[in-house]
Amino acid sequence: MPVLVKVTRNNNEKTAAFGKWYGRVVSTKTMSYQELCKHMSEHNSVYGEDVCLGVANKLQNCMLEQLLEGKKVQFGELGTFYLSVKSTGTLKESDFNLGANIQGLYLCFAPSRTDVNNLSSKMLKKKAAFMNIKDLIETSKKSSGSSESGNGSNSGTSGTGGDSNGGSNGGNTGTLTPNSGDNNGNSNGGATGGGDGGLN
Repeated sequence: MPVLVKVTRNNNEKTAAFGKWYGRVVSTKTMSYQELCKHMSEHNSVYGEDVCLGVANKLQNCMLEQLLEGKKVQFGELGTFYLSVKSTGTLKESDFNLGANIQGLYLCFAPSRTDVNNLSSKMLKKKAAFMNIKDLIETSKKSSGSSESGNGSNSGTSGTGGDSNGGSNGGNTGTLTPNSGDNNGNSNGGATGGGDGGLN
């Protein structure tokens, strides 16, 4: 499955990007923590789902522990987790109070830039395949229509054994409804040009 992109119009009149169209990544679902561990156990693994879940839980707890001790944590060749703070400024260094001026602590992630697994924005783009969500929905509708047409031909051939439903119970295929978000065009830095988050 390629990376799904929805093209949306920026409707924020207060920005210079108003009226322009931007691409935004959309997802069909969010994979849960348990689903990921189950997928790991089924992905050519000799370990069961419970073992994968136990290891993942331990890894998660240890990573948080090390981060709160002031360390950066490298997650294999995927990238590095680290913490950052948001604070209000003071005119003098002596006036800065850790409790009062620090407003938030944030968990951040920097993609790997090694030769083994370079996940910078430009390299990640080269590795990915893209598809417009409209094309996927259109393909889904055509596939659904073809299935219903095929099932609709199951009428009886004998005088008494015909199927009077004439295939009216054709495939009830669900409609794809991806998460679309708002239409301001600001997601992923589209309207502001900041989608790489400073990690170019």
